[in-house]
Amino acid sequence: MQASRVYNGNVADANLGRMTLDHMLDELLEFATDEQGFNVQALTHWKVGEFIQMTIENLAHSYPMSAELESRIAAGAIHDSAERCDAPKCHPDTRVAVQDDLYSWIVDGDAESDQPKKMKWVTGPAGTGKTAIMGSLADRCATNGILGATFFFASWSASIGRRRKTAFVTTIAHQLAQHREDLQTAISTAIEKSPGVFDKNLRVQMEILVLTPLREVVRQSDGPGLRGAIIIDGVDECEAEQYHDITSTGPQGKPDRKNAEDQLEILQVLRAASSDPSFPFRIIIASRPERVFREFFDPENSPTPFAHKLDLHEDYNADNDITLFLEAQFNQLRRRYGLPLSWPPPGAIQTLVKNASGQFIYAATVIRALDSGHREPPKALLEAVLKMGATRETTSSPLGQLDALYSHILESSPDPPLSILWLQAIAWYSNGQAPIPGTLCVAFNINLLLQTDLDSNEVEHLLGNLHSLIQIPPPDDRATAKYSFYHKSLIDFLQVDNRNYCGKLYVNWADVKAFLWDRFTRACASE
Repeated sequence: MQASRVYNGNVADANLGRMTLDHMLDELLEFATDEQGFNVQALTHWKVGEFIQMTIENLAHSYPMSAELESRIAAGAIHDSAERCDAPKCHPDTRVAVQDDLYSWIVDGDAESDQPKKMKWVTGPAGTGKTAIMGSLADRCATNGILGATFFFASWSASIGRRRKTAFVTTIAHQLAQHREDLQTAISTAIEKSPGVFDKNLRVQMEILVLTPLREVVRQSDGPGLRGAIIIDGVDECEAEQYHDITSTGPQGKPDRKNAEDQLEILQVLRAASSDPSFPFRIIIASRPERVFREFFDPENSPTPFAHKLDLHEDYNADNDITLFLEAQFNQLRRRYGLPLSWPPPGAIQTLVKNASGQFIYAATVIRALDSGHREPPKALLEAVLKMGATRETTSSPLGQLDALYSHILESSPDPPLSILWLQAIAWYSNGQAPIPGTLCVAFNINLLLQTDLDSNEVEHLLGNLHSLIQIPPPDDRATAKYSFYHKSLIDFLQVDNRNYCGKLYVNWADVKAFLWDRFTRACASE
């Protein structure tokens, strides 16, 4: 048996295909049986395009010691990175009050407080606009010269640096070094004195790469001091770094490290930094209200309160902002599709705002669905959304209406169960559970497994109605372009059975693995 694949019209021997499938095999072998007759020798015949070979060669170069810090950062986690080019931002004239509140605190601090604090926790349920607010705030601070550094975690990112803590302190230090030459020199000197700093824990890294250089600058400088904000978003999406074989068993085996442990380590390091007199920045941390954050920021758990809390769901009424957003978007849809001024019908926006329950993601998903061009006309779809109505399931959960909307869109696929298997597979590779994370390899693996029959129409057939949920690469660019979910709440919806209240859309993990194994063996068998 021989398997081959050609991308970009060029055929060249390369190790990527063999390496990719070898790792896939390791991941999926536990779901295989001897009766499946898989021939490992087929892997030696895989061929991929020269562009993949060139990419691997380009990534193989080493960095000189003078650029060691830069080589250790997560560039995609910075607020204005290319990876975040399509990240959500606040719609004009929305979230003005909360942005002004945060900006005022950054600039003026706690002027009237006897116990000023350098940390603020911004929290709220999924879909309340935390990332959009942090992105818009970062842009505003950057424009006015008071942005120290940013880090946007993302568990769905193909970049491992945005999912783990490993590059957190180095990315912060690298950004701070850009503000002043003397600080850059101090950080470079610290690295020269402690070349092994990158293998240390976060506390030691923060001390060597950030706090010690800041103390040196404060001690020697007579010029204006540093000030501004360090904005950290999505800490609740940080995944645990594993330092041992979590598959080992017996008395020597150790339990796997939990995500909350690494998240707590980040919080503790930031708190220690904020309490240092030489640390001039105010820190804003945005996350969902998970237990580790609630307990960490609970003033009753600390003898001295050290942080403010801002709850987007409780402290600010988002209804007016969602109304403004919907009104502006409906104006655009009317112009684009030549719809009458009487559309949407009276009361439609008010109903959508009520259904949103403060969640911008609900309103944004409705608009994307209306504008996707892959379903019935906008008028018909809006009518269907408005008719969903409240049920026991939708009213008993704060995410009920969002879940109902997701269900409605997913059921528009010609084969919802198969479409969900695709989405789960894409999520598996896109969030780094696949053996070789990275945009190129992710796209390569997805297309390799899912398009085993070389039928590019299968993608459009299954996912064509789901463009409001996921960005799908065009047919001529699916070998390298990435699939991208608009919001993590969709992945949560797919992977938590009690979110799928209709009972028809949940697919368990064993079925997803079996689906991937079937695709894998079919890929190896195809010529």
